[in-house]
Amino acid sequence: MFSKLAGNLNVKQTLGRLLDNDRLPNSLLFAGPDGIGKRQFALETARAVLCIDKTAGEACGVCAVCRRIDKFTFPKADAKGEDYDVVFFSEHPDVGTVIPFNRTLRVGSIRALEVEANFRPFEAKSRFFIVNDADKMNDAAANALLKTLEEPPLTSHIFLITSRPDSLLATIRSRCQTLRFGPVSAGEIEEYLINDRALAHHEAALAARLSRGSIARAVSLNVEKFKQQRGRMFDVVRHAIATGDRAAMLRISEEMNDAKNKDNFGENLEILESLIHDVWSVAVSGDRSRVVNTDLADEIEGLAQEAHAARLPQWLKLIREMRLNFIVNINRKAASDSLFLAMAGA
Repeated sequence: MFSKLAGNLNVKQTLGRLLDNDRLPNSLLFAGPDGIGKRQFALETARAVLCIDKTAGEACGVCAVCRRIDKFTFPKADAKGEDYDVVFFSEHPDVGTVIPFNRTLRVGSIRALEVEANFRPFEAKSRFFIVNDADKMNDAAANALLKTLEEPPLTSHIFLITSRPDSLLATIRSRCQTLRFGPVSAGEIEEYLINDRALAHHEAALAARLSRGSIARAVSLNVEKFKQQRGRMFDVVRHAIATGDRAAMLRISEEMNDAKNKDNFGENLEILESLIHDVWSVAVSGDRSRVVNTDLADEIEGLAQEAHAARLPQWLKLIREMRLNFIVNINRKAASDSLFLAMAGA
């Protein structure tokens, strides 16, 4: 059960106590940063209750019930909003979820949940409903959910998943017991990637450090693609600190904005930011253990020795300002040219 999930020991202990004492609330709020496994914790909680072959309170993970719980089929990309006004059930008829359409949880889906939650279980002692991205409910949907939470059916459990709990109505939060999740440590993520995803140790270590505590981010990282992008961003930092080659930096800006790379513009900025932060960290502290890009530690230390440490936070500030300006649809080529020339001291 929870022993197979990385991080958030306090949440595991809380859920374990609730399950051991048969006091699982009808409404739970899973709150914490994106990509750290909140939905998986919710599914594992359902699995712990519904498993037909538990051992020492742990779901077996292999019985017919356990295997069906997390197998969902969702609408295709061309589906319409009305196609989301339902509860999507897994292959287990007592485990369902509602999901947003175009970044909005529609009132129709919450009303469908209300209906389904009042049905008795089909083959188990309880039903479980997961509200994905609960903060994306519109006002009508939130009010419809509130009605269900005020009079929860005894045999149904509703789990709300959100990275922005403060966006929910206070009346909704007050009717749920909140479980607060934190980022997963790099060591735990690395262990997960090696043991469960069969990544090589060096790739797992890099992905874990770059994940910023997010299991989903670590799993989705294409290490080879990342290294190619990072190579060009490292060239930017190297030229800005060591060579002063503005022409080379402007050529990289051109590459970042050509047709085949423009969709990666935001990712490239994130990579550039992480490299600058690594150089700054080593320049100020001399501590290589703080480096995120661990496989470039030698090169980063070399640049840190040449860099003017006072300039580096200014570069990070310029990158943050660029991101804010994306909201007003700035010319990205002009913005990256300006950034690189500023870094080069032009």
